[in-house]
Amino acid sequence: MEYRDYYKILGVARTATAEEIKKSYRRLARKFHPDVSKEKDAEQKFKEVQEAYEVLKDPQKRAAYDQLGSDWKSGQQFRPPPDWASGFEFGGGSRARASGAHVFEEEGFSDFFSSLFGGASPFGTAGRRQQQAGRDHHARIDIDLEEAFGGGTRMLDLKRPELKPDGTLELRSHTVRVTIPAGVTDGQPIRLSGQGEAAAGGGRAGDLYLEVHIRPHRFYQVEGRDVTLTLPVAPWEAALGATVSVPTLGGAVEMQVPAGAQSGQKLRLRGRGLPGQPPGDEYVQLKLVLPPADSPGARALYEEMRAKLGSFDPRADRG
Repeated sequence: MEYRDYYKILGVARTATAEEIKKSYRRLARKFHPDVSKEKDAEQKFKEVQEAYEVLKDPQKRAAYDQLGSDWKSGQQFRPPPDWASGFEFGGGSRARASGAHVFEEEGFSDFFSSLFGGASPFGTAGRRQQQAGRDHHARIDIDLEEAFGGGTRMLDLKRPELKPDGTLELRSHTVRVTIPAGVTDGQPIRLSGQGEAAAGGGRAGDLYLEVHIRPHRFYQVEGRDVTLTLPVAPWEAALGATVSVPTLGGAVEMQVPAGAQSGQKLRLRGRGLPGQPPGDEYVQLKLVLPPADSPGARALYEEMRAKLGSFDPRADRG
């Protein structure tokens, strides 16, 4: 997908105030409105202007967009960094929508917009609350697999975008205390009650929802509460069977490798994944590792195997 420079589309500097952005949008919207414009590709340009304004008029969307940096060029191939929203807090729900006021919908916007602010993005998970309540806020928290297994408490630094009196954008940092439950899964939200947007007129403050992302692990692959581990085994362990030590999230356990096991075969350790009701399992995928023939004795053993087992054809099923 192609990167879109919203500042360039609206013809404003990245340091533009909210008022400057609004003035430029109104001018361009009149210029390219399909009902009156005689400009070439007016309808497409009108959509681009609306999309750019939808992002830059919103302090939270604008601050998140600015996190991508200024080195990108219009038309350049783009993919959102997987952690682009980490440490960034943004509001959910809309007072305007709750009260029936007109809000531009994302339908018809570009793939670039959808990847950052559409339904599949953190911004798209925002709920709707009654007008008298403060908006819910959303943020992302990245944790290690070991932390997901054992739980714990974390102090999380977040940046909350706010408009200053002069209309420029400011990121204010604040810290929240988060209790991570043991067995939390990737994508699961953690709700911090009353830590979203304050409500006007003494209403109930919104909540803060933290979406959990489990970082990739060196040894394990995670799917839900199940984990998969690749375990190297020697040829004699696979051929003759053996009891081997297997790492799990809760500590090493002994596992029986059956005689005649094959490389790629999966064995299951029940309840050794992430805790829960029910707990996940650990799947151990065997990987046959051959010792190197790097000494006369080792070469002699391989020669003896070839002489005694030479009738074995591992490619017999390939015709």
